[in-house]
Amino acid sequence: MHATSKKYSRRRDALVGSIRILLAVLCLAADARAAALPPTVLEALRAAHIPLESVGVEVREVTAGKPLISINAQQPMNPASTMKLLTTYAGLELLGSAYSWKTEAYLNGKLDHGVLHGDLILRGYGDPKFTLEQLWLWLHELRGRGLREIHGDLVLDHSAFQLAAHNPAEFDNEPTRPYNTGPDALLINFNAINLRFIPEGELVKIVSTPDLADIELVNNVTTTASRVNCADWDDSIALQLQNNSLVARGVFPTQCGERERNFSPLPHPRYLHAVFRVLWKEMGGSLHGTLREGTTPLSATLFATHHSPPLSELIRDINKFSNNVMARQLFLSLGGRPETPANLSDSKLAIASWLSHKDLHFPELVLENGAGLSRQERISPHSLASLLQSAQLSPLSAEFESSLPIVGVDGTLKKRLTDSSAVNHAHLKTGSLEGVQSIAGYVHSRSGKKWILVFLINHPHAAAGRAAQNALVEWVQQQ
Repeated sequence: MHATSKKYSRRRDALVGSIRILLAVLCLAADARAAALPPTVLEALRAAHIPLESVGVEVREVTAGKPLISINAQQPMNPASTMKLLTTYAGLELLGSAYSWKTEAYLNGKLDHGVLHGDLILRGYGDPKFTLEQLWLWLHELRGRGLREIHGDLVLDHSAFQLAAHNPAEFDNEPTRPYNTGPDALLINFNAINLRFIPEGELVKIVSTPDLADIELVNNVTTTASRVNCADWDDSIALQLQNNSLVARGVFPTQCGERERNFSPLPHPRYLHAVFRVLWKEMGGSLHGTLREGTTPLSATLFATHHSPPLSELIRDINKFSNNVMARQLFLSLGGRPETPANLSDSKLAIASWLSHKDLHFPELVLENGAGLSRQERISPHSLASLLQSAQLSPLSAEFESSLPIVGVDGTLKKRLTDSSAVNHAHLKTGSLEGVQSIAGYVHSRSGKKWILVFLINHPHAAAGRAAQNALVEWVQQQ
């Protein structure tokens, strides 16, 4: 019994010793990683209560084979909207900078002296930015081509995209937020309604744009004179579709002055139909039929085609303003082929094939929608840095880099680091979700060098980590 006890004691001592050695190694590894980050960054992380295990960083010169800083760089992480870097770079190379989406108008019937005895069919191919102004111009063109009265239906052909049912509340239970708008082959004006709130004494007036046929805006918003943080003025404002009414509810703080916010409360087909009828009527046209969804028959005649701006222009909106619905549209378009509708599976395969062709191996990559508005998407800081390095070697590098926000100047970085020497010296894509804060792109340092910077944070306190990211941007810019 005594011998057994001594044997057990030796084993225990050996185990404790091993654990101590392991802890010492881990501490040394942590110290080594910490030493790779500038003191200002480490201090900002400590102040935000974010441990090193929750961050991933890679900094390297654009022409360097090895990074200057590498912290958890091989770790798969949620990148939030920095995933748009992958989608837009792939879009430029796979589709081309001059790529343009078309939207077609077909006549399914006879046009006689301005009267169409049949249906008008609108067929979309996924234009990411078919705005209200462009729709007005295109409908004006249809009038100029001789179409006045439609003695049939308005038929919407969305068949270029093959999509599963989209639940706009699934991501964060905010179904009317524009960033939760799903993709659609006939996306018009981002499916958005702009409400401008104008205080008038104890009341608030609401101006809605665009006008929507047969849909009434009901203003149930009350006002308050209480002091509030005007940055969060819209937290209580809601807009809900109830039958043929859009009901606005909430409390508006009059001290904040005029404010505006976009909502997306309508399904795509109903939104397009309501906007079309208003604009068409304003132009003196008439629609005698109803709304239908379907495909374009072979017997229909092509009447007019609208072309989007080139992709090189559209990716500026996607990256500078982190437009999620545009990124989704582009991502789907990557998998499209003339003979089959575009779908998410084909888009993922197209990107995987493109990455392989460029000798970029990202085994940890997980794609869902290509916009970064996802809890599933993953990529490592090292892979993002490699992607950015590859983009510098692309013939389209100028178009790609110029699409990124400029620190302290525009896009999502307009109000960030405005009093820093880094202003105008970095093009960086930002990303933000609950528990995720990310930044990635290029920094031009005072020595004339150009650096790739990737800094991802996955932690409950991630929002507080922006100070650490700012500190790293400033440090790199001083190199």
